[in-house]
Amino acid sequence: MAASIEDNVEIRQIDLSKGKGLFASKDFKKGDILFEERPIVSSQFLWNEFYKYTACEYCLKSLETAEEQCQRLTENPGVNLPYPECCEAKPTQYVMCPQCQVVYCCDECRMAAWTEYHRTLCMGPSRQDGEHPLARLGEAWRNTHYPPETSSIMLLAKMIAMVKQVDDKSSVISAFSQFVNLPVNKEEEIAHKLLGENFKQPLELLRQMLTESLFEENVQQWYTPEGFRSLFALVGMNGQGIGSSAISVWVKNCEKLSLSDEEKQKLDGFIDQMYEDLDRVSGTFLDCEGSGLYRLQSTCNHSCLPNAEITFPHNNHRLALVATEDIQIGEEICICYLSECDIGRSRHSRQKLLRENYLFHCGCARCLAEADDEDVTSEEEEDEEEEMTE
Repeated sequence: MAASIEDNVEIRQIDLSKGKGLFASKDFKKGDILFEERPIVSSQFLWNEFYKYTACEYCLKSLETAEEQCQRLTENPGVNLPYPECCEAKPTQYVMCPQCQVVYCCDECRMAAWTEYHRTLCMGPSRQDGEHPLARLGEAWRNTHYPPETSSIMLLAKMIAMVKQVDDKSSVISAFSQFVNLPVNKEEEIAHKLLGENFKQPLELLRQMLTESLFEENVQQWYTPEGFRSLFALVGMNGQGIGSSAISVWVKNCEKLSLSDEEKQKLDGFIDQMYEDLDRVSGTFLDCEGSGLYRLQSTCNHSCLPNAEITFPHNNHRLALVATEDIQIGEEICICYLSECDIGRSRHSRQKLLRENYLFHCGCARCLAEADDEDVTSEEEEDEEEEMTE
């Protein structure tokens, strides 16, 4: 019998300041998968969708073939990828909602979406009607929150729809209430960070529009100004970014091919040039991006010396937590909240980013070891170095 997730990890209360944490229930070696997890709810970013990054409405799997995605992102319809068998996209399996025509990667995803939330959110033949309440809500969000997105109003809409559709409403409400509640001042900071300088006015507009289009009496507390801000902060603090890419899958499968040295060198050159073209035209916006709420992942605390990392091995919203170091039974499992670029910055820079984005002061082993370092950001250090060389 396969081991359950609970055999691998457990959630523990640490203290009032740090809250919960995730701990190993067994020993793990570097490279081991600690667990895989589907989100309670997930949604593609609206700007991402607006710019034709096509993804399964339910699991966020990239729906383009690798070649189609490459042609779009390089703005070169003449690109032809070698080894097309390395692309895993299966357009013949795609299905649509018969009412509104949104696309799913398979019938299983279509049925899951319909059962969980889509019956409520389906716009039917009005999907192309810009005056539909949900279309107006999406437009208001895009006019409020520009790329790169960090959340989505549709994540909140799906949460409400899930409550509306389920018979046992308390179970769904309980699943969402497990996420940490923040003090009012911190909730306001998160909303401010997500929506920019004039956050109060757009937040109120979004609250009114969501109330008018999707009111649910069983969670009426979510619709008050305070409750809506709390809901927004919950998603802002706990939402895990999700990315899927047909190109990335194609490249990984190409790496597994048995090729001659000459063929391998030719393929590597093609891939290097492809990424240069992608970077030149589309920059870092290469993935179908979204956000999701995960029960276990959300309990992982941050460390600037993490022992685990989040990956998306299935090109959809199912995440895997992978050990980046050996982990002993009883040891806390920590991930890094910062980007790969930012984790290499100075202690002062890292602390500044964590305070601004996650509202906490990091006391990990690396930060403690660097406590006597000068309190300057990496940018200030670079400016000083440039001045010294001039």
